[in-house]
Amino acid sequence: MQLPAKFKHISVNPDSKSLYLDESILESPEARDVLIKVTAAGINRADLLQRQGLYPAPADASPILGLEVAGVVAATGPDVTQWQVGDRVCALVHGGGYANYCAVREDQCLHVPDNIELDAAAGLPEALLTAWHNVFERAQLKPGETLLVQGGSSGIGSMAVQMAKLWGAKVIATAGGAHKCQRLKEMGVDLVIDYREQDFEVIVKDYTEGGGVDVIFDMVGGDYIQKHINCAAVEGRIVNIAYQNGFVAEIHFGLVLIKRLSLLASTLRPQSFDAKARMTRVISEHFGAALSQGNLLPVIDSIYPLAEAEKAQNAMAQGNHFGKILLRSD
Repeated sequence: MQLPAKFKHISVNPDSKSLYLDESILESPEARDVLIKVTAAGINRADLLQRQGLYPAPADASPILGLEVAGVVAATGPDVTQWQVGDRVCALVHGGGYANYCAVREDQCLHVPDNIELDAAAGLPEALLTAWHNVFERAQLKPGETLLVQGGSSGIGSMAVQMAKLWGAKVIATAGGAHKCQRLKEMGVDLVIDYREQDFEVIVKDYTEGGGVDVIFDMVGGDYIQKHINCAAVEGRIVNIAYQNGFVAEIHFGLVLIKRLSLLASTLRPQSFDAKARMTRVISEHFGAALSQGNLLPVIDSIYPLAEAEKAQNAMAQGNHFGKILLRSD
């Protein structure tokens, strides 16, 4: 595959924080890196925060926005053994996703089966790894248990509910508005709660006959923290991946003691390449067949051209989407 001298990518104006299409020299991949000709990249809230200077990239990361891509392997470094030029892959990347070429270590890539369109596959990596690590590794969801997903209509939330159902769990999910709630019902969620109209704490307690839920997967935080403690089951696990309603809350820890609860949290980006490689490998073992058979699919809301990255990020900030928002490389 003939590589161009330069590649297109999105840059951030340091003064206005606006996004614009830029070009840089395209380097050949080194060591264990593969160079992906990007078909599409996923938009994540971390990108919006990084753009505003509120979520600085690690020192060794690309300054270009974008944490996940899908496309075709265009070139391989000299030590690559897992992939060949032409392979269809999606990958969790260390920045650099908002581009038409992106380099990533080979063991951060997942095979994209033929039944999944390459652009749609860009909605897989961040959602798969985040849901797997938090719901299944940290919170240890077991078949037959009940999972509450806050924000079931998000890209990560919609992936978590699918994975949990395939795992044999009962799933409760919240969403805002009748349309999003209906979509979740169609995905097989056992109980859907419209948080704009209903108090999820009351509904959960009633649905579980006071027993509570075993695992809570949350990205809201703030005043939800105490409500989660209230509606968690004995030996329940509450795991946070974000705190959109704030990091500070007044908490009564009595029920944490009485119920023997576990309060957990994590972020994905700062974890080591080896940790992410392990997650990628285990996800392939547990859910690779479901992906290939069409039983686990990325939920895509909309796709914007790369040059309209700012418009795509604004759509995410408005919060009306269901599933992932993507950028298609030109």
